[in-house]
Amino acid sequence: MTTLTLATFNCENLFARYKFNKKVPEEEAFKNGWLANQTHFHEFNKDETRLTAAALKETKADAIALQEVESNGTLRTFRSRYLGGRKKYREYLVIDGNDYLRLIDVGILSSFHIENIRTHMHDMNEQTKKLVFSRDCLECDIVLPDNKRLTLFINHFKSMYNPPDPCNGRAKTHDKRVIQANKVKEIVQARFPNGNGDFVILGDLNDYMDSNSSITDLVNWNKVENVVNRLPSEERWTQYWEGNKKCHLDETYHQLDYILLSKSLAEKNADAIPTIMRKGLPKKAKLYKGPWLKGLGNKAASDHCPVAIKLSI
Repeated sequence: MTTLTLATFNCENLFARYKFNKKVPEEEAFKNGWLANQTHFHEFNKDETRLTAAALKETKADAIALQEVESNGTLRTFRSRYLGGRKKYREYLVIDGNDYLRLIDVGILSSFHIENIRTHMHDMNEQTKKLVFSRDCLECDIVLPDNKRLTLFINHFKSMYNPPDPCNGRAKTHDKRVIQANKVKEIVQARFPNGNGDFVILGDLNDYMDSNSSITDLVNWNKVENVVNRLPSEERWTQYWEGNKKCHLDETYHQLDYILLSKSLAEKNADAIPTIMRKGLPKKAKLYKGPWLKGLGNKAASDHCPVAIKLSI
């Protein structure tokens, strides 16, 4: 039996890119292309990147699904500078997804070989005639010793932020996430028709569970288990939001990040308890009472927490 620690982490803006001058409209530049000398180079904060790496290392993950990564080059440099390079994570993967403006993609770092890679960025919804995924549902296998395989479906659903109506963002973006959640179920069923097998749906689903949730049918699907529910209810939150004073919305603490184990995998790991690492949150997150990462100060690793679980395959 092989044991590994699997994690997911929205590392918030793991970028290394050009920042446009104020006179250059970003959306037009991305549509039409640009020359480097029409921009000015801006290096993102090294301290925050170091904190992101520190938060990631706290998970001790053998494989970690990532959200908000710009590119393979960015992830390779991050691995080399902050994570110990190939000795720690043998392989990495990012596929350019559908977020052409912010360039935030999903990816993976793995101590094991990755294969059977499939992107779903081109999947269309027949009713809306639009692309399903805001970024992608990245499907891949981690190849474990004795040729055992763990199939991952890595996601980053539509944000609850809605610029035209920021005070009602969750409601305005609800239907988009419903479509994404239903499509993930369809993708999984195509690969595992009876729902049996070692697979995990994980990532930032950008909604929490209540009577108005857009992800209920996926999280409560009888083929998977939301293992964060193995924690006490007050310990399940994975993201801090500072609120919006203009909209009279207070700060919130919700579970937006999920590890959904297939039922057969969950049964084989009935005693496994996930960990949620909050040391890298902004210090404004007053609900958290534990220790902070060294050097956190006024910065943060992310507004999301890494979630990890040790599994036997």
